[in-house]
Amino acid sequence: MHIEPGFIAQTKIMLANAGAVAVLAYYARALLLQPAAIMRALLAAVFFSVFMQSFHVNVGPSELHFVGAMAMYLTLGFLPTLFGFALGLLLQGLLFEPADLAHLAVNALSLILPLVAVHYTLGRRLRETTNDHHIRWRTILKLDAAYYGGVTTMVGFWLLASDVVTPFAAWAAFAASYLAVVAIEPLFTYATLRLLKRYEHRPWVRFCFAVDGLKLA
Repeated sequence: MHIEPGFIAQTKIMLANAGAVAVLAYYARALLLQPAAIMRALLAAVFFSVFMQSFHVNVGPSELHFVGAMAMYLTLGFLPTLFGFALGLLLQGLLFEPADLAHLAVNALSLILPLVAVHYTLGRRLRETTNDHHIRWRTILKLDAAYYGGVTTMVGFWLLASDVVTPFAAWAAFAASYLAVVAIEPLFTYATLRLLKRYEHRPWVRFCFAVDGLKLA
């Protein structure tokens, strides 16, 4: 989901910077009022960085990554995952890929905006109706499909806005590559949830994770 340096003009990068700052600023107060959420955001940044480094392959105009998005969203919560994406990308740029810092806001928005959309459509409703709904593998599959559909759409948007002509077939190959992630990540997410639920009454689990209100099928 990275847009490589050189694809987007500086003026458009500045607009992306303003957009990313606006989104993070909008949610910052809610995060700062929850000490546990701040800890979870730091955990999300670390987890995301580890996931990103564990598997990444160049596919067409972007990269295929193991993101672990729904694993973080369901175990850490919406705000920690949102800020974890931004902090994780910053950490990646500082430690491993300095060239990616030029498109930090662009790549952050590619991850954050789909997360916001999934949260306010499928995710929040799932948590609010947890007394009546149990999380199954297919539930996570729907979340992943919606999320990565949003991510690949965002990458397509940036490519359309870029100064480099990218064939539609190249973007389509990139988008299709995420079918493998959509097939594999729900299994990882479900296994992670089941493991944490086993220890959900431990103080450190209750502080670091947000799984106590979830029910698994």
